[in-house]
Parts: sequence; structure tokens; C-alpha cells
Amino acid sequence: MKKTHNFPPPSLNSSTHAITVRQNVSLFCSHKNKSMQITYSLFLSKKHLETKKGKGEPVIFYLTISKANDSGPYKCKAEVFNCSKYSPGFYFMVDDEDSCPSCLLLLLLLIPVSFLVLLAIVLVCLIPKYKARKAMRENVPKDPGDTPMEGELYENVCKDQAGAGDSQEIHYATPVFQEAARREQETCHDCKTGHVYSELTL
Repeated sequence: MKKTHNFPPPSLNSSTHAITVRQNVSLFCSHKNKSMQITYSLFLSKKHLETKKGKGEPVIFYLTISKANDSGPYKCKAEVFNCSKYSPGFYFMVDDEDSCPSCLLLLLLLIPVSFLVLLAIVLVCLIPKYKARKAMRENVPKDPGDTPMEGELYENVCKDQAGAGDSQEIHYATPVFQEAARREQETCHDCKTGHVYSELTL
């Protein structure tokens, strides 16, 4: 009975600390007293999981981590007669594999969204430049040598005439013949009678 008053708490540990969901793990519960038959009970928080008895050697509890909340705290209770002590809490580091599909789904959603944003930025940058270039092309005058205008032809002719030296004016006349009244014929021995005189009007 004197030994039970100096009964220390047990220790709880595992060979693996970082685990994944649905992984099988082992917990070792041991005590410093190797000569007494000890009853070991495993708890998850306040939930009792399993009870085993052992003497001298650590007892092993086998369990499966079914979800992320099963990371802990785990405690081992060592009991001898009416004396019981609890071990410090033990926690696993659980890597939740269920989060991976969520990450992939999020990544798949981000890729097209990023592409659309990039495409919008490119269009916003390129459309004004395209419109500016198009406006510049429309405002460029055509080469006069390609499509000569009537005014330009006359202008060239005038310039050529001016370059010749003196400025000259060209007048066009149309002769109109009209029958005039007969004049009294002068007496002339050499002239023949019967002629008709006409006036030329310019």
C-alpha cells in the first residue's frame, strides 16, 4: 500500500507524430513501476477507447485516425488498486488529405479566371492602339501622282506656260460669214462685175 502513494503518472507516446487521415497508428503507454500489474486505459479527450493490462512492458493501443479531429488529445490512465494517474496529453499532427481535392478544384477555377483577366487586360491595352493606327492610316493623303485631278492638270499647264517667260493669253475666234448689201461698184476697167462681198465678224 505504501507503494501506491508514490505511484507516478504513466507516459504515452507514439513512433509517428505526423500522420494522414485513415492511417493506422500505435500508442505506447508505459509506467516506471515494472513489478506491478497495472491496468491501462486509453482516452481520446474524455471518451474511453480501450483498456489493457500489463506488467513491466508498455502496452500498445492500435487505432485508426478516421478524421482530422482524431488528432488528440490522447491520455493514458494507469490504475493500481484504488490509485490511478493520467499521462500528459498526446497529439498527432494530421495532414487532412480531403483538403487536396478542394485545392485542386480551387486551382482549376483560378486558371480560367486568371486567363480571362489577362485577356481583358490585353484587349484594353491593344484596342486603343489599333484604333489610333487605323485613324492615322485613314488621315494620310493619297499620292497625287496616283489619281491626278482635273484641277491639278490645269494647274500644271498654267505653271508650265508661266515658266516659259512672258504671260500670254490665247483667244479663240469663230468666223461667221454674213451676206452684206451690195455696194455701188466703182468704175474700174480691170474689175469684173457680179462679185458678192461678205463681212467677217470676230
